[in-house]
Amino acid sequence: MQEGTSNSGFPKHFDGKRFYNPDAPQARGLLEALRWKLTSRPEPSPIFISDVEQSVPPSRVEGSALRITLVNHSTVLLQQRGANILTDPIWSERASPLPWIGPRRRRKEGISWEDLPRIDAVLISHNHYDHLDLPTLHRLAARGDSTFIVPARAARLLRSQNIGLAHEVDWGESLSLPGFTIHCVPALHFSSRGIYDRNKTLWCGYVIECREQIVYFAGDTAFGPHFAQIREKFGSPRLALLPIGAYEPRWFMSPVHMSPDEAVRAHEILAARTSVATHHGTFQLSDEGIDTPPKQLIACGQRESFLILKNGQFADIP
Repeated sequence: MQEGTSNSGFPKHFDGKRFYNPDAPQARGLLEALRWKLTSRPEPSPIFISDVEQSVPPSRVEGSALRITLVNHSTVLLQQRGANILTDPIWSERASPLPWIGPRRRRKEGISWEDLPRIDAVLISHNHYDHLDLPTLHRLAARGDSTFIVPARAARLLRSQNIGLAHEVDWGESLSLPGFTIHCVPALHFSSRGIYDRNKTLWCGYVIECREQIVYFAGDTAFGPHFAQIREKFGSPRLALLPIGAYEPRWFMSPVHMSPDEAVRAHEILAARTSVATHHGTFQLSDEGIDTPPKQLIACGQRESFLILKNGQFADIP
């Protein structure tokens, strides 16, 4: 593996064939995954929860307004200064390559497809099925006018599906679009959509810079030094979107997913004016219950500036 620092100022994370988490534990392997599944004792959760009140977002917001709507899981609609940005969109019934198997949604989406406004940019943090959902991306591409931003080596999949205009970015690289700039930043995670492609594409977070205000979307990530690096490079975010779910059991999940108490620490390190919890409430991907992450976030000292939204709920960020 390479060592040192890349031109971006972030640690090197590619060995010539596969990406890796620099100076951090790597994702567990197949044998450890089998051990987890054989010993797993998932917390019981309802099959489906009918408590979502869908909202209808405005077509645009103007001026200094920043509006966030939690659609579901890691799908967030960000609206600021004339731009609509969607993160890791999934409207599908399952987070899976097949329609009859895999994690099934426990709640409906917080914005109906018909009420989704025009989307200027779609940010994909990595290629897992709960974050890169091809059926949803096909529907977005068919609407037109969206630019798709993906991590390094992930655009090939979108292009093979004739999905929109896809731009690849590596850690430290940026893409300028009308009214805002997207910066690709580190995350501690992994990638794969099958058995043989593990870590052949990158994973990342994004910083959205708009008129000297920044929004940070962490994607999926373990806790690590990258939060301090991001604050040092870009300053404190006006808004941070931090994942809190899929964290149990810790022996298996800690290299790739934060626990709620770690999300609180990340919020403090970033010195974010406001944070919003993501990656919870829609798909049960690990052993904790579907609604345990937000309860745990409150129990471990959630700050008033760390918001927990339900699918369909929105907040106007000061």
